Amino acid sequence: MSIDKRDHCPDCDGQFSRRDFLWKAGATSLAAAAAGALPLFAEPRHATAAAKAAKSETLVAQLYQTLTEEQKSKIWFPFDHPKRSMVNNNWHIVPQKIGEFFTKEQIELNRVIFDGLHSEEYRGKIQKQLQDDSGGFNNYSVAMFGKPGEGKFEWVLTGRHMTARADGDSLEGACFGGPIFYGHAAQGFNEKPDHPGNIYWYQALRANELFQMLDGKQREQATVADSPAENPDLVRITGKLSGIPVADLSKDQKAHVRKVLADLLAPFRALDVKEVMKAIEKNGGLDSLAMSFYTDDDIGNDKVWDNWRIEGPSMVWFFRGHPHVHTWVHVRTSV
Repeated sequence: MSIDKRDHCPDCDGQFSRRDFLWKAGATSLAAAAAGALPLFAEPRHATAAAKAAKSETLVAQLYQTLTEEQKSKIWFPFDHPKRSMVNNNWHIVPQKIGEFFTKEQIELNRVIFDGLHSEEYRGKIQKQLQDDSGGFNNYSVAMFGKPGEGKFEWVLTGRHMTARADGDSLEGACFGGPIFYGHAAQGFNEKPDHPGNIYWYQALRANELFQMLDGKQREQATVADSPAENPDLVRITGKLSGIPVADLSKDQKAHVRKVLADLLAPFRALDVKEVMKAIEKNGGLDSLAMSFYTDDDIGNDKVWDNWRIEGPSMVWFFRGHPHVHTWVHVRTSV
């Protein structure tokens, strides 16, 4: 199966909604470049000063100003509250759902903030994922930490298969504002070997293309028998790498690792792509990374490895495709 045959969302194309208008009016040019088209460690072509000025964090400050005291009492926390740094595959920091708690205008602001954290190419696909997994964006929750405009702050969206953050660089050294999670169960809990309809399965296909490029000895080094237990500890950066070091790969194999990273970053906005690439470069570049392919939980026993990981001295990106996609991410410039 070709990696370029990515899942298409016909319901997301050709529509210009009110949130699109808000985004184009309030956040013009943000993440206009598709991350997958960018070379690793390159400056995103369209990450202009205008784009930076219109980022999601600016809209978080606007949202905060609209909150009533009663709303703040339910979804606002001090910046150092322990829930801010938590991550999980299916959880809510607060029980209040977006569609039931916020006003119509606040719902739109939240949606634009969330859309702004992702590349234009993937916004519609990710909205489809939220629909598949939890009945849509309005069934997720938003919590706020700290006070935008008065110091450190963070906006966090949580729910099934999503933990997303906007923090205005409040956390020194943290990409994405801290650990994040994304996933998808496209057609039921137990997906088929080719994961039909899963918007993230293309990432595993790209990684498996690399595995096919390895020779026998390299494959022995790259494969690991048992996947790690799934829990929030998966985002803990230990610096203890498993699998095959990228430094040991050939030139063409390393070039393909760059493609894997580009595909992992494709759903995200250009500003976060830039930050992650700089973090990798600062900590030793491509040669500092390692990749593992887990041979258990192979759906269909087809040796297209559903579970795999790429990690480095200051990052971990664990992709679990069995029985559906869960992805745990933590990237820092330093630990």
